[in-house]
Amino acid sequence: MSFSHHGEQLRRSTETEDKKLAQRIFDKLKGEIAEGKWFEKQPGAVYKFKDLMAKYMTEYSAVSKAASSHKRDKSLSAHLLHIFGEKYLAEITSSMISEYKVMRRVEGASPRTINYEITLMSHAFNIAIREWDLAKENPAKNVRKERVSNNVERWLTLAEEEILLGAASKWLADIIVFAINTGLRQSEILNLKWAQIDMARRTLTIYEQKNRSVDTLPLNKTVMDLLIEKLTLKEDAVAHVFYSKLLKPIKFRNLIRAYKNTIKKAGIDDLRFHDLRHTFATRLVQGGVGIYEVQKLGRWKSITMVQRYAHHYPESLRSAIEVMDNLRKPVITNLSQ
Repeated sequence: MSFSHHGEQLRRSTETEDKKLAQRIFDKLKGEIAEGKWFEKQPGAVYKFKDLMAKYMTEYSAVSKAASSHKRDKSLSAHLLHIFGEKYLAEITSSMISEYKVMRRVEGASPRTINYEITLMSHAFNIAIREWDLAKENPAKNVRKERVSNNVERWLTLAEEEILLGAASKWLADIIVFAINTGLRQSEILNLKWAQIDMARRTLTIYEQKNRSVDTLPLNKTVMDLLIEKLTLKEDAVAHVFYSKLLKPIKFRNLIRAYKNTIKKAGIDDLRFHDLRHTFATRLVQGGVGIYEVQKLGRWKSITMVQRYAHHYPESLRSAIEVMDNLRKPVITNLSQ
């Protein structure tokens, strides 16, 4: 049916194939318009949240995000769908989302995880509004985020590293050394292929990342020695740098299981595999490397994300403050003359 409302020409489906019924629906609508009782249904009134997330996952997350981010989106959406899945978009309110946050806290979800879930929900609503015309309002937009502790993460001391490597099997020790000296994430290490490494230039190239950029990183002598050893022993049919006895890529769960057992055996407390990445950044800062260089080597998106490591090397500021003394030296010399 085609009709005019407030000077705007509109077309709507009667949602029936029966012509007589369609005519009655159209006549009723015209009567409501004439009496000023017709109000256009909001898009979100007929579209459920589960339908929005299915569309978002297929048409946006799967094609616009890195594979690891898409996988995380699917995991995060599972909690959201459990509560909001059957609700129409127009039904969802900010207060409902605030109640959801409280529920997730009680369930033991971390503040960071809760924020990730609300951010995903908000982004899906934004896409629904801007690109798909499925909603008019974003109820998650003004919901306050959880406070996340910005304390510096755990990092491995040199003494602990020696103990840890002594307790690890050879294949795991190689991965630990590689992680500490490159700052790569566990997925990047397990997916790493020889085609990404240029032995002549002593560089490593990362292609698939969260920001979908390509980065070429320099490798230090420790990593080069490890790679030369592995290249000497490499099976011709293997494309991955780190692989199992079956010549297959090492699975994530097998790495974490072996790592946790080794941590326990070494008697080291509270050290996640991801903390090896924090160790990488901490040691660079302790060695006097500037925050900007640390950001580039670790591929953090912003300087702010790296500043939590800055307190590890207060001596790096000494040369800056001594500029004040250097400015006064000529004056002091002239006075003594």
